[in-house]
Amino acid sequence: MENFVELVLFASAMGLSIFLSLPVVLAKSPASRTTHLLTAAAIGILLFLLADVFSDAATILYTNPASPYLANGEYALAFGLALALCYLLLFGVEHRSRGGRLTPMTTALIVALAIGFQNLTEGLVFGAFWALGAVGPLTVVFVGFFLQNVTEGFPIAAPLLGKGERRLGLLAMFFLIGGLPTIVGSVAGYYYTSPLLLVVFDALAIGAILYCVLPMLRTAFRPAESPETTYLKQQLTYLGILAGFVLGFVVNAI
Repeated sequence: MENFVELVLFASAMGLSIFLSLPVVLAKSPASRTTHLLTAAAIGILLFLLADVFSDAATILYTNPASPYLANGEYALAFGLALALCYLLLFGVEHRSRGGRLTPMTTALIVALAIGFQNLTEGLVFGAFWALGAVGPLTVVFVGFFLQNVTEGFPIAAPLLGKGERRLGLLAMFFLIGGLPTIVGSVAGYYYTSPLLLVVFDALAIGAILYCVLPMLRTAFRPAESPETTYLKQQLTYLGILAGFVLGFVVNAI
């Protein structure tokens, strides 16, 4: 029982570390340039998460004994179906209820769900290592997931930056959607996990990230009122995306 309680405490520290970014995203009335730079950095973090999640899934997908370049048929089918299902489900819900337009709040919710799916798989891995008592891998996984979760608050909050909807209660709810699956996954992984389950949740995370990052990119590159402002906005977008991607890589590499 004591071992299980410790698992929940460590998993809670990982999952709820997402709230450490809250003071930054709740800063009062940031300048438009700062807002745009933070939004672009959030896009960069999401793009890194796409690569990171797929790299995790690839270690399971490409285990075909016949060739390392051929995916395992069962896992590949599950991955493709889960990704397409998530993407098309979001597409159908949005175009039925919003007339084909993602609101900032809806985008933030989708990002939170995507990060939640990703954190669920991370929790499954952590719980499985905990059950095995693998201290070395556990330490690496805990530190890596803790730091990565800190950065994941920015993509969730990015669609709401500079908007009147950016309320503490709303952000807290979205952060919980993104962070709590780490705890749920850790508990589940302690008792049971499987490669197929990991592949499915990785695919759901990728589908959701793909769906929400496209309108975020479109908004980031939307022309401004004047050519000079448009040029500055584009430069901030390029720099912010690079900074976010590098930040995600550095945090994941530590």
